[in-house]
Amino acid sequence: MRRLLAVTALTAVLLAGSGCAAERPERAAPPGAPTGPATGGPAGGATTGAPGAGSGAAGGNAPEVCAAAQRAGETAVRTYVEELGKMVAAVGADDAAAARTARERISTALTDWRSTLRRESTRAEDAQLKTLLADMAAEVGTLGTDVDSIDETELDRLRQRLDQLCAR
Repeated sequence: MRRLLAVTALTAVLLAGSGCAAERPERAAPPGAPTGPATGGPAGGATTGAPGAGSGAAGGNAPEVCAAAQRAGETAVRTYVEELGKMVAAVGADDAAAARTARERISTALTDWRSTLRRESTRAEDAQLKTLLADMAAEVGTLGTDVDSIDETELDRLRQRLDQLCAR
């Protein structure tokens, strides 16, 4: 039951961040909350002085890089959530083969996402976006099939920052 609740909570966190920023209303900060690059920038809020620094939106080839990174994230999250549910059900039913298959699909989805983030990080012309995508690739690399080991808060923070940098 605990794992099912963890899967449900994870699903809500991950799916809340999926989709393009242009398709969602802006997330407003609570009244009195600090705003600006120091509140969610890469590497603990450090800024790089790159085009778009402080304005929220990344410059250069950001639209193409952002679109590829966001598509890869949406696909990976969808696969991750679906297969994690199948894996939990298979473990509950003592179906080792189905659990192993689901685990392998999760691993492939995360590897593909991490590879796309790394590739897009090297393509990004905007220094903030380049750093963020590298940070996200590292974070995705730490994800596993053990729901209890996932840092949903950090992943959500990185995805929110990506949405901010990718806003038009």
